[in-house]
Amino acid sequence: MSRLQRLLSQPEGAVGLAILFILVVAGLLAPVISPGDPLRIAGRALLAPFTDPASPLGTDRLGRDVLAGLLYGARTSLAVGLAAAFSAMILGVCVGMVAGFAGGLVDEALMRVVDAFQIVPAFLLALAFVSTIGVSTPVIVLAIALGTWADPARLTRAQVLAIREQDYVASARVIGMHPAEIAFREILPNALPPVLALSATIVAGAILTEAALSFLGLGNPNIATWGSMIAEGRSVLRSASYLSVIPGAALAVTVLGVHLFSEGLGKALGDDGARAA
Repeated sequence: MSRLQRLLSQPEGAVGLAILFILVVAGLLAPVISPGDPLRIAGRALLAPFTDPASPLGTDRLGRDVLAGLLYGARTSLAVGLAAAFSAMILGVCVGMVAGFAGGLVDEALMRVVDAFQIVPAFLLALAFVSTIGVSTPVIVLAIALGTWADPARLTRAQVLAIREQDYVASARVIGMHPAEIAFREILPNALPPVLALSATIVAGAILTEAALSFLGLGNPNIATWGSMIAEGRSVLRSASYLSVIPGAALAVTVLGVHLFSEGLGKALGDDGARAA
């Protein structure tokens, strides 16, 4: 049975994958469903949902289409989440691989750096970084990655420390295989599955962090984001609660989908480990 089949055989994995698939499709089709700038004025201000076919989810205080913001916000959230998780995974895996394989003083020095980053809460680090450097999408991605790379690094190191003592690694050393070849051909492929399962959790955290930064006014003002939509609805929460409820519900469903996908992926990769054992 393939990994995808094992993932789909898990109820949480199947549901999470379905949610993420719908979100990806909605984001990709955003220019088709709602062409044009999502921040443009589309109609009368504070138009209630389901009262105008041109704006099925209504409009905000400035007359911007809520559906357009929702669709383009999905693209922003997924893009930032995936980019930040990818950056954090690359940095974390490289640091953890070097620390675990080299050992000694190199391991101690790198782990103290990891400890320093883990002491500071990821959101506070991202908040300080964006406030200092400036607001832009690459800066937000980098800020989130800097707050989340330490966990993959520590997990990768733990996996490498366990795997490097295996018999097949010792056999590779005996036959004269280069240390770099041992690291990338024998150790890294077997150390990655648990780290990949962690990546989905990092994506969920990155999406929430991006939304929180946008809510506080530290997101990119030139693109539609769910956090900024929630913040926009605060001042009219009693009279037009849909302005905050709709993007808030989309954010919750997205994080739930990523979490369910992470649970299913972890079980599927766990089955791989059990079969290999």
